[in-house]
Amino acid sequence: MPSPRPGSHDAYVRVRGAREHNLRGVDVDIPRDVLAVFTGVSGSGKSSLAFGTVYAEAQRRYFESVAPYARRLIHQVGAPKVGEITGLPPAVSLQQRRSAPTSRSSVGTVTNLSNSLRMLFSRAGDYPADAERLDSDAFSPNTAAGACPECHGLGQVHRTSEELLVPDPSLSIREGAIAAWPGAWQGKNLRDVLDALGHDVDRPWRELPAEEREWILFTDEQPVVTVHPVRDAGRIQRPYQGTYMSARRYVLKTFSDTKSPTLRTKAERFLSATPCPVCGGSRLRAESLAVTVGGRTIAELAALPLTELAGSLTAGSETARVLTDDLRSRIAPVAELGLGYLSLDRPTPTLSAGELQRLRLATQLRSGLFGVVYVLDEPSAGLHPADTEALLTVLERLKAAGNSVFVVEHNLDVVRGADWLVDVGPRAGEHGGRVLHSGPVAGLESVRESATARFLFDRSPAPARTLREPRGQVKVGPVTRHNLRDVTAEFPLGVLTAVTGVSGSGKSTLIGEVTEELAGVGRLVSVDQKPIGRTPRSNLATYTGLFDVVRKVFAATEGAKARGYGVGRFSFNVAGGRCETCQGEGFVSVELLFLPSTYAPCPDCGGARYNPETLDVTYRGRNIAQILDLTVEAAAGFFADTGTPAVSRSLDTLLDVGLGYLRLGQPATELSGGEAQRIKLASELQRMRRSHTFYLLDEPTTGLHPADVEVLMRQLHGLVDAGHTVVVVEHDMAVVAGADWVIDLGPGGGAEGGRIVAAGPPGQVARAADSRTAPHLARALGQNG
Repeated sequence: MPSPRPGSHDAYVRVRGAREHNLRGVDVDIPRDVLAVFTGVSGSGKSSLAFGTVYAEAQRRYFESVAPYARRLIHQVGAPKVGEITGLPPAVSLQQRRSAPTSRSSVGTVTNLSNSLRMLFSRAGDYPADAERLDSDAFSPNTAAGACPECHGLGQVHRTSEELLVPDPSLSIREGAIAAWPGAWQGKNLRDVLDALGHDVDRPWRELPAEEREWILFTDEQPVVTVHPVRDAGRIQRPYQGTYMSARRYVLKTFSDTKSPTLRTKAERFLSATPCPVCGGSRLRAESLAVTVGGRTIAELAALPLTELAGSLTAGSETARVLTDDLRSRIAPVAELGLGYLSLDRPTPTLSAGELQRLRLATQLRSGLFGVVYVLDEPSAGLHPADTEALLTVLERLKAAGNSVFVVEHNLDVVRGADWLVDVGPRAGEHGGRVLHSGPVAGLESVRESATARFLFDRSPAPARTLREPRGQVKVGPVTRHNLRDVTAEFPLGVLTAVTGVSGSGKSTLIGEVTEELAGVGRLVSVDQKPIGRTPRSNLATYTGLFDVVRKVFAATEGAKARGYGVGRFSFNVAGGRCETCQGEGFVSVELLFLPSTYAPCPDCGGARYNPETLDVTYRGRNIAQILDLTVEAAAGFFADTGTPAVSRSLDTLLDVGLGYLRLGQPATELSGGEAQRIKLASELQRMRRSHTFYLLDEPTTGLHPADVEVLMRQLHGLVDAGHTVVVVEHDMAVVAGADWVIDLGPGGGAEGGRIVAAGPPGQVARAADSRTAPHLARALGQNG
């Protein structure tokens, strides 16, 4: 490819010598102002090239251009391992973030639609007679001006009761009747204080007078009294001043103040959340709810699906017309991406990663930026094939506005719609990291090494398969929840069932109604895409239990015995063997002022997590940090003949679900939702039960290359062949075509969905008249014979 003339505009982003993660000194030229798609099996290095190299370098250059403070932080965060990149414009990243948004974050705040709606109420709302005009902040539950004073804008209040605080009234206070109280010394202290105050702590709770029980549990008083502890033999315990705190006060204080997730979860057991009695759950103060537009309050409009909201906006004045037109134009791209069923008040934590990314994408369409590179992480994740065309239209609009769009993607329809294709591989981890093809899509067909080419161009029919016969069924319903209205479904036992439908049709709501109490379910295992941990402290090895066995192996070495090191020495979660600078995380959090905080390798241990003395102990020539740095595949080879069957079994199940490329110590913060789900599945597979198990999986193929989908489906079909029942919520039509039974919901999302459109074998559902899934399933069945 010719190099640009000096001073001319380079039409290509040129990457030279990229070595991030498993990339092997990659050189690649990608044209600007095109839709370029990066493909390859999971772990091949495509994200390392798109995000870890191209976007990371654009971000580094941005830091270089700003304040010296931010420049100093670059050294902490680190620059990508690359020789040079030329022709690189500013970049915007739209990743499927793994961070946990707060309960105050909603669809309206992510898209900025809430701002527009608040402005409409402030400027053009119908106010009560003599009421003052309110600023737009007064219509936000997240500001002091707008939040309901009772629930502080949360819409719920947490209450407790005697039944929750004292589950067993036959016990005395000394025997632990007040279950909500802390254990150990703090709990004993509270009992001693009550004793000193003159209460009978040895009488069964139910025999205490009602007013006494009420005071003990609910008083806001905090009396101080001298406590004379009962003397233990050989221990001198001096009197001390003890302060009383009621059970309710303790639980509420712990729930609101503690930084410990464990303590917070325990406190939550003794609380019940109810809609706020003052605002009725609307989260706003009365003055704000007195203002209406078209006869509705802002809370009522925020609860409508976006498509319905757009249709219900009426304009009286010129000001109202301008503001409603602006709102409609902002809602349009959200609806275009198949998210019109969402409401503005829908909390962000309840959205899938794909939904959240598409909301951000819709917002970018309105930003008016041009001349930038958008780097997107699987925007089709969680998207029904019927909505993929709309996604491609949106990506084309971003390109037409004068931008370059670089997309990491597995969806073959999106790949076919690309102008330029960068295929990385051929396999995962150390067997990948090379660019196999960079050019127009058609050129990939001749690349024999490519795993992508086989699926993109292979039109040979798959062998015909015999559908399994069910051994009975589990009846669910009638269900009336979210958009499901009196829906009854029957899940056949002993087969693989796929639940299909467009986003928001009610799939996850329906399978959420399957419980162990239902006749025929037996043992229920639900495998979701929630993170396996929220900090670098949680990783693949700790979650699967593999690390417990590895630590025992190290503790049994001669080096460990000679130094007196036990199993705990090799844990990075406790003091002793860990690096104390990062407290065993291997990373330190770097705060970037107006940017999100990020993690950088620990300056003392360099990410090893342990102190030098611990790293002196080796097993078969490797220390504990080097073991954590092995990929699953490499570790399986390392431990193959060591006589540690528990380690081998754990590693084999991870290989079976296609995770051989992950490092044992890979932090949970670096894992995708699909990877987290497969780690959970592997943990379950390694302790396979003989009794019947009902497996529920929500979009297990999200983030998977078609070659990896084959590996995963072999495992799921293996579970069914072993006598278990597997139900998957799925958008991948190749998976649906390979199921024994299909339950299709719809026909649309939100209010337009919520009913079973068709149920039966894949061939029958593919002929259903009003199903949006049917034509896509028919095409997949045609390709698969």
